Amino acid sequence: MLTIPIADLPADFRARALQWASAFSHCAYYEPNDLQAKAASSFTRMLGVATVTAPTPPTLAELATCLSDPAAPLPWCGFVTYDVKNELEALSSQNFSGFDWPALHFFQPETCLRWQADALEIWGQTAGVLAAILATAVPAALPPTGPPMCPRMSRADYLRAVENVREDILNGEVYELTLCQEFYAENVRLDPVATFWRLNEVAPAPYAGFLRHHDHYLLCASPECFITGNQELVTSQPIKGTRRRGPTPAQDEQQRLALLHDEKERAENLMIVDLVRNDLARVARTGTVRVPELFGTYGFKHIWQLISTVTAEIRPGLSLTDILRATFPMGSMTGAPKIRAMQLIEQYEASRRGLYSGSFGFVRPDGEFEFNVVIRSLQYRADTGYLSLQVGSAITYDSVPEQEYAECLLKAQGMLEALYTVINE
Repeated sequence: MLTIPIADLPADFRARALQWASAFSHCAYYEPNDLQAKAASSFTRMLGVATVTAPTPPTLAELATCLSDPAAPLPWCGFVTYDVKNELEALSSQNFSGFDWPALHFFQPETCLRWQADALEIWGQTAGVLAAILATAVPAALPPTGPPMCPRMSRADYLRAVENVREDILNGEVYELTLCQEFYAENVRLDPVATFWRLNEVAPAPYAGFLRHHDHYLLCASPECFITGNQELVTSQPIKGTRRRGPTPAQDEQQRLALLHDEKERAENLMIVDLVRNDLARVARTGTVRVPELFGTYGFKHIWQLISTVTAEIRPGLSLTDILRATFPMGSMTGAPKIRAMQLIEQYEASRRGLYSGSFGFVRPDGEFEFNVVIRSLQYRADTGYLSLQVGSAITYDSVPEQEYAECLLKAQGMLEALYTVINE
């Protein structure tokens, strides 16, 4: 391991490091944006790269062996797509997809960079790495080329789907359902690294990250923690409840209080908290599932979010994959009850979710893990030029379709601004 004082590194070192890392066919970067004091929790800043990776077991059941290897010197970096639901339940994914992500993939980096408070650590293959990063130039952002993004589901179809979900709720099918839609463009050419940094600038988030898997890229500005912890104690922090930030401090506080006291938003959040509690109870020691914070209000650049925290002490002998099997997909992206909600999601949505509403994270050799919820993200295929963003909102019987559509556009604002800013630089 090499250790370099942060003070000895140039101010743009992270930008150089990611530019260098993006040349590898497997690259995972985790960015907390120094929001630990403003967010419920955040990623540890880390970067892992590999040129070639060993085949990953294709299912959660088979993944347990490699993740629990005690000889593993470096973390496992990777992702779990929403479509892993089909392994866990009798479900399927038949809608259109512009991507070809594997259901899940984890790799061990050849080289791993981990940022501490005052030092950078380089693990694995270290020879020449620092010099290579310092010699890497960060090119000026080139404007993307290609057509503008358009919705795969028309506004009228989305509003109709919300009404259908409300009818399902009235009929007792579900209590709540997270309905999502895709905006996309084809034959786009863009610089994934430059676009990620623009997204990170306009929508900084505590669970942001950059992922390259061959020609597939994830540019993520997620504010949401799926699960963090270890095989003894797990924390989940579901988000349900959104308000636009106010233009002045006084109006901003009014918006925060309006979100905190909105009965519909509180009901949405509480239903998902109950679902997460039930999920964690499947792997927790009896009586240890707790809610240390209910209805916390957290401000991000464009929006206020209502975030709750659920913790659980895990029963001895269970692995991370046991925890994933009990909790995935996350309730904040499905609704309740979870299985019926996922069946209806497949029926009403026009696009396969894939990595969207899946999870991106890592597992350290000591068993500590951090996984986000993949939302507020751009996905891009360099080989085909397919560019996509997906957004959604939680539908309850009290939902007003036009307001739910407006919430989707609000959540898309940071991603669209990132693309628009790059285009016009």
